[in-house]
Amino acid sequence: RFTEEAFAALICIIFIYEALAKLVHLGEAYPFNMHDELDNLTFYMCQCSPPANASDEVQEFWRSRNVTAENGEWELLSVKECLDLNGKFVGSACSHHGPYVPDVLFWSIILFFTTFFLSSFLKKFKTKRYFPTKVRSAISDFAVFLTIMIMVLLDYVVGVPSPKLHVPDRFEPTSKHRGWLISPLGPNPWWTLLAAAIPALLCTILIFMDQQITAIIINRKENKLKKGCGYHLDLLVVAVMLGVCSIMGLPWFVAATVLSISHVNSLKVESGCAAPGEQPRFLGIREQRVTGFMIFILMGCSVFMTSALKFIPMPVLYGVFLYMGVSSLKGIQLFDRIKLFGMPSKHQPDLIYLRYVPLWKVHIFTVVQLSCLILLLVIKLTSAAVIFPMMVLALVFVRKLLDFCYSKRELSWLDDLIPESKKKRDDDKKKKEEDAQRMMEEAEEEEHYEREFPNKALKGRSDPSEVNISDEMAKSGIWKSVSKYSEGNKVLKHCKSLEKLPCVRINMGGEDSRRFIDAETAL
Repeated sequence: RFTEEAFAALICIIFIYEALAKLVHLGEAYPFNMHDELDNLTFYMCQCSPPANASDEVQEFWRSRNVTAENGEWELLSVKECLDLNGKFVGSACSHHGPYVPDVLFWSIILFFTTFFLSSFLKKFKTKRYFPTKVRSAISDFAVFLTIMIMVLLDYVVGVPSPKLHVPDRFEPTSKHRGWLISPLGPNPWWTLLAAAIPALLCTILIFMDQQITAIIINRKENKLKKGCGYHLDLLVVAVMLGVCSIMGLPWFVAATVLSISHVNSLKVESGCAAPGEQPRFLGIREQRVTGFMIFILMGCSVFMTSALKFIPMPVLYGVFLYMGVSSLKGIQLFDRIKLFGMPSKHQPDLIYLRYVPLWKVHIFTVVQLSCLILLLVIKLTSAAVIFPMMVLALVFVRKLLDFCYSKRELSWLDDLIPESKKKRDDDKKKKEEDAQRMMEEAEEEEHYEREFPNKALKGRSDPSEVNISDEMAKSGIWKSVSKYSEGNKVLKHCKSLEKLPCVRINMGGEDSRRFIDAETAL
């Protein structure tokens, strides 16, 4: 779990980081004009002008269009015409990439965060009180798709020229200088094939770790998968397809951690709520191949859907990436332990490892794992990314060093393949069994007394002249109050004790007993 969670958390954080970085990059392509002076708004302008030093190819292109730098009327050209003629924009209302386009950046920010929050809201719509159960379930299952459709419609209605998804119109290689097949050697000398063995080893480690860690996360027992896993078969298929992609010059692919977790979460089966307020129970996963097959079929058909895909704003896709990264963080124990740093003991949740491991040791374990995660992230996002596969492999040795700081029992609760929820459930079940066994033993040892008093003890006095001073004193008011007070204290003491009082039953069913039922008795 130590290595798995660190790697899975890294992928989720990269999704979140890249989504935010893409949004910030839009601020460079579509900046907003700062420090405006309202009185000088009439002076702002942006016009097209010919470049100062045009290349021979550009001048040849101008001659084919009957355009020169002197008589081209560059000021009257549109933005697209200016870009086609390789002109440049001059004026106070121009940015680095052309004229300022109003409201694009702020509208992109609105689309970005609205997509994230709307996807999260619709995903939780299953637990709301509106609409029938089937409708709520359908809305929850198609939350991301519905969000994209709503945001595309909203962007179309508002009309702000937000950046759209760019998809090639024709099914062909992107570069015109290459074909469908790539020569393994190319223009490189023959010895580069031998030198490529070292970076190939690093790539092998990274691909193996990425593929297998994702497979292990998906096949955890907490997902209650019934069909067996095929780690070796999956790795064989990935290896064969990577060779095909290398020959054709296509991007490599492995099992994506975030996408796989999102796919599994979308296929969860939960029980219905029998009573108001009852939480649904997780029953398992719909194990089938239809969704995966249809996903890749639709991805292949997307090349024929360019007319529809070009309406999707890029900030909406960035918002979907942010949602996928944040939603995949749920269920990672590392982030549950991070929350404990600022949480008082009385408000901490009933986590199984908090029952058996001291809190300060839990914090140390979290700090070590978080430090490894930060180091992985720094290496991944800097020029030192070439050693990233070795650092992922080093996590195994860091985990091994923790054996000298923690006992096996403590590590079994903090870092075990058994799911945390299952451990907690087993521990509660064990405690209930122990309590039931103890109660049964106490019930067997409990004594029930059944006494029958002789009838002669209930006989009264036949001669009224005989006076028993003890009996008469017991009838007095002072003695009754004293007796009542002492008996009350005895009852209170017995109630406070944990010992059970014996059950005493008095049999007064005889005829002799009924005749002397009003006799004075001392029981």
